Amino acid sequence: MKLSDAQRLDWLCLIRSENIGPRTFRTLINRFGGAGRALEALPDLARQGGRTIRIADRSLCERELEALGRMGGALGCLGEAGYPVALQGVDMPPPVLSIITRNDVLTKPGVAIVGSRNASAAGLTFAERVAQDLGGAGMAVVSGLARGIDARAHRASLKTGTVAVVAGGLDKIYPSEHASLFAEIAEQGAVVSEMPLGWEPRGRDFPRRNRIVSGISLATIVIEAARRSGSLITARFAAEQNREVFAVPGSPLDPRAEGTNDLLRNGATLCTSAQDVMDALQPILRDGIPTPGNLFDSGAAGPAAEPLWDELDLFGESPPTTQAGHELDEDGSWPFAGSLRASGVAPAANAAQSPEDVASSIRQMLGPAPVNVDDLARLAGASMNLVRSVLLDLELEGKLDRHGGNLVSLTSAGDVQERSSGG
Repeated sequence: MKLSDAQRLDWLCLIRSENIGPRTFRTLINRFGGAGRALEALPDLARQGGRTIRIADRSLCERELEALGRMGGALGCLGEAGYPVALQGVDMPPPVLSIITRNDVLTKPGVAIVGSRNASAAGLTFAERVAQDLGGAGMAVVSGLARGIDARAHRASLKTGTVAVVAGGLDKIYPSEHASLFAEIAEQGAVVSEMPLGWEPRGRDFPRRNRIVSGISLATIVIEAARRSGSLITARFAAEQNREVFAVPGSPLDPRAEGTNDLLRNGATLCTSAQDVMDALQPILRDGIPTPGNLFDSGAAGPAAEPLWDELDLFGESPPTTQAGHELDEDGSWPFAGSLRASGVAPAANAAQSPEDVASSIRQMLGPAPVNVDDLARLAGASMNLVRSVLLDLELEGKLDRHGGNLVSLTSAGDVQERSSGG
């Protein structure tokens, strides 16, 4: 399928109209045969339902397309060549995506790597290793540009191909300290969003992003996830999309491993290396990614739960949902009243942080699993002198265990105390 410029603008106007989400969009296309005719009919349909609706301003949509073009991006419409093939096969794929890419990374088979924002050094090291190995095997690494595991996976796969799916508009990067990483991915891989330019991400936009992360991917790997973690939302979407779900086991003493260990108990596949993933994906890689025969066939409605979109119920169609009562991100709030900027999750260490902040990040990266001191310094972006100073303080506090091979870990008592104090 290839849309004309006028049809593409109609698609954008329809999806940007008030209370039009993927399910309502599909219903309207099925009923009227095209976005242009649906836009013409929509005001009368809304009035018949006893309400009014704001149709997207066509000139604003034109300006959005022009601005996206100036950024080096383009609109990917469902069914067109530039739209990720695997995402077409999920229930209620986004009708349009804003995409910036310079290569064919979106045509590669993808594997999602997600996990804790507040990741340990061991988790970051594993994410880096598995991302590099998957990239070397010809896979695109997909993630959500979040702090911690996401960012580490993106950086490790820049040279081989990575895809960042963002929750806001492509000009509203969250978190803001990842602006340079975003630029690198846009230049060497692909950045993707279903939200309009200028859109500041809200709480509900993050699970929307998560379903795209899993939908683009043939498999999702979860590395460190607390029980109240947004990474588990990505895993659940992956399971609902009939994709492989992998989890990396962790110490039962580390709260950051509770969610992944629960996934393993509930049937997720154990992941100890990239080879585990490649072995499981061989049948799909051999036979090809299945695609739907009709992209606008009616899909099964999800369970009655929290809506992902505020959609018009024009023809008795239920909107897509996320599981009722399920926590949607690591701050544990539902519904989200605003951006995750207020979540209180500490950013990863970087050169702009004070020595005190870096020292706090080093403490947070430690857990029950032994980690190499050199890796700890590299991951924290800290000098070896500062790392040694922090480790000495912990040792004097009775919270540090030293092991052979320049490895260190928190003691069991020290780990509990560090986590409970937020240190």
